[in-house]
Amino acid sequence: MVLLVMPRFFSKKSSHIDKILQDASCATSHGGQLVVDALAKDFGLWDKIRNAPFIDPRRDKSRGFSPEAIVAQFVFSFCSGGISLSDAGRLGTDKALGRLVGMDRWADESTLGEWLRAQNAASLVELWRITREFVGWVLLKAKSSRVRRDGKLEVFFDDTQIEVGGRKFQGTEMNYKGELSYSWQTLWVGPFLADAEWGPGNRDASEKLASTLEATASLWEEQVGSVHFYADSASSAGKYLNLLDTRGWNWSVSYNKWTDKLDALASEMPEKEWSAVRDAVGRNGEAVHEQYGWIKHLPGEACERGQVFAVVRWKAAHGGDLLWRYAYVVGGGDLQKTRIHEPEAARLVFEQHRLKGAREQGFHQVLGDMDLHHPPCLSSDANAFYYALGALSFNLLMAVKILLLDADQQGWTVRTLIRFWLTVPVKISSHAHRTRARIFIPKASMRWWRLFLQDHYPKRKPGRPAKEPQVDLQES
Repeated sequence: MVLLVMPRFFSKKSSHIDKILQDASCATSHGGQLVVDALAKDFGLWDKIRNAPFIDPRRDKSRGFSPEAIVAQFVFSFCSGGISLSDAGRLGTDKALGRLVGMDRWADESTLGEWLRAQNAASLVELWRITREFVGWVLLKAKSSRVRRDGKLEVFFDDTQIEVGGRKFQGTEMNYKGELSYSWQTLWVGPFLADAEWGPGNRDASEKLASTLEATASLWEEQVGSVHFYADSASSAGKYLNLLDTRGWNWSVSYNKWTDKLDALASEMPEKEWSAVRDAVGRNGEAVHEQYGWIKHLPGEACERGQVFAVVRWKAAHGGDLLWRYAYVVGGGDLQKTRIHEPEAARLVFEQHRLKGAREQGFHQVLGDMDLHHPPCLSSDANAFYYALGALSFNLLMAVKILLLDADQQGWTVRTLIRFWLTVPVKISSHAHRTRARIFIPKASMRWWRLFLQDHYPKRKPGRPAKEPQVDLQES
């Protein structure tokens, strides 16, 4: 006898659940900030901020908000989806979150803005120093496969334009598009934003490359042979290629600024110096035929030695192109040394260099998921510090994912992490001189949270109650 199981029909229905309003002073939807706070404590972040010599602008240290309290408020705002000074100030309405993470009081938006405007170049240097210490700490603790690719630590340098409206913003200049903007030159080490330089939008796109590399050298000085450095064409001037040559890395840089001589050399290359024709997909999704090869050339823009360029040429697969089109990548280290006489090996250089797209995706998360497209202050120094706080918060979120989450969650973006892991409801209650935080957890996440609490918030023994609330789990 065969039983036929009819498929069920699902639709949208009206909910008939009774709705009751209740004061939310004992509850918060941001219970996952316990995870961020625990990781920051493990590193000693709040103590390092408290003891930093230049971050606290107060003249009277006995009044007002301590520096770690203000930094923590910005961090918790960013890590809970906040995108502005207003959002950070609104945390003041979340009394339960304050009790949960040990914030005696939240600063309002005006106080946060004044604190940012009181920062200067020295305090910015201190904050980035602490951020780099945190990045180095995570790199040491993380599984190699989560912070390296094929055993190599990837370093990526890029410049982005932060466009602003109006001429009242300090330190802006017209960029190459004719728009007022700031320039934010960033250096990424693995998946982390390890250093940045803030400045006007019209400056040399790699002006701060040398100082940034020097500042972050401690993160890879013992890993010279296992670093791959990526940059786009903004770093292809001879003075920057000279700088990269001295580092002992594998490195690759897009080269599309001074290509007239290279185009001439490539067009004169005999067919035997090109690889076999292969089918491929062009940048716009069209079918193309492409070939690879090598060119040795001494760039004229102050380069100290001849460079080896991987070159690709392509045409439309179904006709329409009378001439070949060319693209180039210049690089150093082990990439070209062993197989430079094999044209097909040049393709491996391009494939390696295209991996910088993953690092660019990290930049998209900082600017897009955390909405760092809009500087909040008219002061350039204040904006630089605000963006540095955003970078620190991003690194904390990435560390949560890399150090604490499972392998199948490593592809999560910052937005996904906030939305599906850190946004959990918590209710705080007091009874018999004991304060408890009841966390409502989806059943699928229960085991992870139990292990996390065992490691970071062990149950308190009988006796005088602790200042921090005890935490309990309850299935939602």
